[in-house]
Order: sequence, then C-alpha cells, then structure tokens
Amino acid sequence: MLQTIINAFKIADLRKKIIFTALILLIYRLGSAIPVPFLNTEVFGAIAGQGLIDPSQQNTFLAYLSMMTGEAFNYGTIFAMGITPYINSSIIMQLLTVAIPALERLKNEGEEGRKKIASITRYLTIGLGLLQSTAYYFYVRSRDFLATDINGEAFEGGWAVFQAAIIILCFTAGTALIMWLGEQINDKGVGNGISLILFAGIVARLPTTLTQLFSLSNGYLANGGPYWFLSPFAGLILLAMVAYIVFMDNGVRRIPVQYAKRVVGRKMYGGQSTHIPIKVNMSGVMPIIFASSILSLPPTIQMFLVNRIDEGSFWDSFFGVFAPTHWLYAIVYFLMIIGFAYFYASIQYNPVEMSNNIRKQSGTVPGIRPGEPTAQFMKKILNKITLLGALMISVVAIFPIIFSQTTTLVLDKLFSFPEGMNISLGGTSVIIVVGVALETVKQMESQMMMRHYRGFLD
Repeated sequence: MLQTIINAFKIADLRKKIIFTALILLIYRLGSAIPVPFLNTEVFGAIAGQGLIDPSQQNTFLAYLSMMTGEAFNYGTIFAMGITPYINSSIIMQLLTVAIPALERLKNEGEEGRKKIASITRYLTIGLGLLQSTAYYFYVRSRDFLATDINGEAFEGGWAVFQAAIIILCFTAGTALIMWLGEQINDKGVGNGISLILFAGIVARLPTTLTQLFSLSNGYLANGGPYWFLSPFAGLILLAMVAYIVFMDNGVRRIPVQYAKRVVGRKMYGGQSTHIPIKVNMSGVMPIIFASSILSLPPTIQMFLVNRIDEGSFWDSFFGVFAPTHWLYAIVYFLMIIGFAYFYASIQYNPVEMSNNIRKQSGTVPGIRPGEPTAQFMKKILNKITLLGALMISVVAIFPIIFSQTTTLVLDKLFSFPEGMNISLGGTSVIIVVGVALETVKQMESQMMMRHYRGFLD
C-alpha cells in the first residue's frame, strides 16, 4: 500500500489529485473543530473527553453519530451532522428507485437520468440535515448547553428564535458543505469522497480510542493486578480483525462464461473464455450501518424519556433489550445484518438482467443452458455468496460486543473489577477504515496502470 502511494506521487497528474484530496480532508477536519455560534463553548470544554455523550449513552444514535463524525457531533461544531444525512438520503433514493417506476426509468436513462437522481438526493440531504439539526438543537437546549446573555440568563422571545435559527442553519449549512466537499473529491481527487470523509472522521478518533484503552489498563493496574497486557491484547485482536477484513474484501467468486465465435465479413470475433467476478462481501458495510442505525433508535428515544419511565416497568424492560449488554440485542443485530445484506444484494444484482446480457453477447455459462436456467443458476450463486458475505461481516460486527461483555464478566469474576472494554461500535469503524483504504489504493493502481499502459504500437 505504501509503495503504491509512493509510486503515485511520482506521477504529476496523480500527485495533484492526492494533494487536492488531502487538502479537502484537512478543510473537513478544520470545520470539525469550529464551534457553532450561540453554544456554550465553556461547558463543552469542561466535559472534554465525553462531550454530549456520557457513558450511559454509548449505544444511542448520538454515540453512533459521534463515531461517524470524528467526535464533531460530540462538541457541537459546524460539521456536527457529518455526512450521515447524505448517506441516509442515498439509501432512501436507492430504495425508492426500486419501488417507484418513474425513478427507475430515470435511472435507466443514462447520464442525464443519474444527474436528476443526484440532484434529488442533494435536496433530500438538505431536508434530512435540517430535520436532524432541529432535533440536535432541542437536545442541546434540554441539557442547558446554549449560550446565555450578559446577565447569565437564557434568551427569550425573538432572541431565542434568532438563536435557534442560527444554530439550526449553521448545522444544516455544514451538512451541505460536507456534501459539496465529497463531490469535489469525486470530480478532482482520488477515491470516493463520501467514503474518505467517513474514513477521516473515524481515523481522527484513533488517539482518543487508544487513550481509553491505555487508561483502562492503568485502571486495572491501580486496582491491584498486573493487567497491563489487556491493551496490547486488544491491539493484537484489532490487527487480526484488519487481516480478516482484508481477506474478506478480496474474496471473489468467479462465474465462468464462454463466448461463441462469430464471423463478421472476413473477421472472426469472440471465442474467448472469461468470467464474471462477484465479490463475497458485495454489500460492504451498508448492512451494518442499516442495522446499527435502527437498533440505536430505541435507546435514543429512552434517553429523551428517561424521567418518565419507571424502573421495572414494561417500557424499562423493553428499552433494556436494546442495550449491547443484553443477549437478545446481539441476536437481533446478527439477523438484521443478514437480512439487510440480502436486501442490498437484490438491489445491486439482477439475475435475469445478467442472464439476458450474457445471451445478447452470444455467451453461455459452461454446462448451463441460456435463458431461464442461467438466471436460476445466477440467483442460486448470488444467494450463497450473499449468505457467506453476511456471515463474515456479522462476525466483525458481533465480535466487539462479545469481547466487551466477556472482558466485563472475566474481570468482574476474577479480579472484582466490573469495568470492561466498551468497543461495541468498533466493528463498523474497522470495516469502514479498511474498506476505504483498500478501495482508494485500488483506484490509485488502476489510474497508474492507465498512465503506464503500453499499446501494440510501442
């Protein structure tokens, strides 16, 4: 990977793209440190290390947003909403494209249709960003994180409305700016802009994560035991997880295809054997994002209703199921990942369309008749690959939860130290970081190959 980046810097055109991408990511990180007006920055600074997210809220949608934004959400900066509204709008548009015939026709119209869908996605992003910013404002106000007047009192009347409008519009404008930065990377940089922004936000949290791991080791050591090995042990597990994700991401199922020979005039075409590559993890991290987003909504609702729920009541037990410490949470999480993996794969691949394309090009799958038998064969292969890929990413998603609970039980039973390692969201982060890094390096390699390709005239 490092050698690929070094070789890419030797090419002037590609070097400019890499530098441009780095500058865009730098702008993103700078914006993640600029606070929004009318927020009490002194309070935010006083709770540095936790921000808006306290330990009791580690599984809420707020903690999920904090992870995806590199803690910008945690400190009320202009990029606090992150790229999440754009991701959600893209997912919604993909679902609507399948459900609404008019959008499906737009998708099949070529470049112009895709531009119209992209434009609709941008407007939807602004709408979701405005809705999310409004909810964020009310949450901040409920925790008394808003700035006060010179007398130390909260703004009232028209000034309160002005304060709310400024905060909400700043957050919404930050969402639009991040979306624009991602599109600039797509047009003039290297890699996928949205993925790289997610990558930058997650990597920015690495120092905080490492500090938490080492502080846990110090805590174990202070409680009378030589537990310093826990952080290196967690580091080894992380390296093993990275290797596993690289292996999973490079896994491909090749479906052989034989093309018949055709004589056109005095020339003969076709006759070669090739294959259709289908990635084992064809849906990437999207099933995990879908599942974690849905499962984090009940704890978030509970956070707003914490003073209205009686301990031991039905609703207290209901919301308790959605805590990562509950065994049912892991089972539901696992099943939802598999379900969303099949759903996302059905959107990406159409066996009937694949079969028709092969037949139009005078191709056949060896041993399978063209037409309906080929479509059924493709469907069978896709179902098997989707299940295998879903099981593999489920291991990455579920393992941090199991590891957190196992360390909690072991340390409590053996050493009377009840605090474990809370890395329940670590699987999603690792998959995103490794997947984006591999995707960007592959794009660099393809662009270098284009610039160093030698034709038959050389």
